[in-house]
Amino acid sequence: MLEKEQEFDVEKVIEKFEALTKDAENVQKETLRKILEDNASAEYLQNLGLHGRTDQESFKACVPLVTHKDLEPFMQRIIDDGDASSLLTGKPITTMSLSSGTTQGKPKFIPWNDELFDTTVQIYQTSFAFRNKDFPIKDGKVLNFIYSSKQFITKGGLIAGTATTNLFRDPRYKSSMKAIQSHCSSPYEVIFGSDFDQSLYCHLLCGLIFREEIQWVGSTFAHSIVHAFRFFEQAWEELCTDIREGVLTSRITDPSIRAAIAKLLKPDPEEADLIHKKCVGLSNWYGLIPELFPDAKYVYGIMTGSMEPYLKKLRHYAGKLPLVTADYGSSEGWIAANVNPKIPPESATYAVLPQIGYYEFIPLTRMETTEEDPAMFCKDPQPVGLTEVKVGEEYEIVITNPAGLYRYRLGDVVKVMGFHNSTPELKFVRRSSLLLTVNIDKNTEKDLQIVVEEAGKLLGEEKVEVVEFTSHVELSKEPGHYVIFWEISGEASEQVLTQCCNCLDKSFVDAGYVSARKVQWIGQLELRVVRRGTFQKILNHFLELGGAVSQYKTPRCIGPANMRVLQILNDNVVNNYFSTAFN
Repeated sequence: MLEKEQEFDVEKVIEKFEALTKDAENVQKETLRKILEDNASAEYLQNLGLHGRTDQESFKACVPLVTHKDLEPFMQRIIDDGDASSLLTGKPITTMSLSSGTTQGKPKFIPWNDELFDTTVQIYQTSFAFRNKDFPIKDGKVLNFIYSSKQFITKGGLIAGTATTNLFRDPRYKSSMKAIQSHCSSPYEVIFGSDFDQSLYCHLLCGLIFREEIQWVGSTFAHSIVHAFRFFEQAWEELCTDIREGVLTSRITDPSIRAAIAKLLKPDPEEADLIHKKCVGLSNWYGLIPELFPDAKYVYGIMTGSMEPYLKKLRHYAGKLPLVTADYGSSEGWIAANVNPKIPPESATYAVLPQIGYYEFIPLTRMETTEEDPAMFCKDPQPVGLTEVKVGEEYEIVITNPAGLYRYRLGDVVKVMGFHNSTPELKFVRRSSLLLTVNIDKNTEKDLQIVVEEAGKLLGEEKVEVVEFTSHVELSKEPGHYVIFWEISGEASEQVLTQCCNCLDKSFVDAGYVSARKVQWIGQLELRVVRRGTFQKILNHFLELGGAVSQYKTPRCIGPANMRVLQILNDNVVNNYFSTAFN
């Protein structure tokens, strides 16, 4: 059973959440007061003339809206000077987190402290309480595909690593999360393994060893779950051999992983034969997860935003098991919890926790965009407070957190779908900075996802699917045009791929794009098909930059900051097609 000190009362967690969200306005005032009080001595706030004031009016009057670019000089000083510098917070920062880097081409440094760890635990506990109410689990194990990359020491002596790595390596993580995650089926040596492929293989092996105890299957992102079971399709016979013989395959060379697995792996020919029979009996791997893990209640991970393209494949593997999307946050901090876990991911909303940060919202209807960056900047934006947002409206989120980010424009666009008591329930819409644009056209990541799904249906006739995709705006020749990169699961005919190319072009419904295409202000859309494994090379590239698989997201629009990724794609093109849809 769970250790007594790790237990927490699910009903009490829900009661606390209900009380806080009924008084969200006052909770927000108190949250801001505490953040400003704790950080009153920070050089950043002192220079802005706040002088220890903690009220909302003074805060908004003195502190400007900023982006990460505005704070980079402060981040660099912290990295170079170390924990002697109290630049952004009252207490010195001792750890820095790195974003995935998939949007801007390189990771961003973001302060991490004990308070951010505490907010992570709060949001995990809240969402687990609601999840466990709808999908009760027994004391058992979880197959969680999580991975930790290496931390390193900055010039100033600070610990630095990805946000997930800093979380997993925090000494408090194991004890704080035990009651929420049950017992992870994989030993910590697998999570902290030095090689991703070896860790993935052993996650699967450990899941199979404890397969009748697995209560749910998950990862940080849906992408990682799909990737894991695509890998299983290739490695299942080798996994069965390991279980049959009780000897770990020679492909695993990490000594610490081998030692940890040796304690779990015993010869079990009967179980190996049973798993083998199940795999052979599946039709195209449909329902693989519940077939392997008969007591699993759901599949869990972040499934919205850039993860939505993986839902079709994830449902294929999950069969009739519910897909439950995880909480809403970013490398800069958590924002909201999924308190309605039975709702399908496509319709999921997230209730903002008013006590873990101070939030403002820029109404997009009031934005006057500029040519410099039409998505991110607007003339004299006037944010509204957490309880002042309106149902049906879209906003860009502004966060103030306990780790030194004040009125920080997150770059996420959300839509208010309703309220849970007095806190808004948000639906993630898109990243505001990810736009495909050549002329007067403006297409978002969501628009791209829709057209790829539509065109991808044509591949079904040949039993082929889109494995991964991304895009690029080609401006080297006039007129500029959209380039869509596809990695597909098998061979497709020239005729079908030509039809797919035309379908991609026709499926963009933005009026600016359609009109510009008709008069050739935008050139023919180009579909470039890349060889299998290309997107794995892109993942490897980001891992070499210090990223972690746990927070990796495939970049959906390759801009100037990501030229190395564009080079990887172009080096692996096997065929390209130009649309004739508007000829």
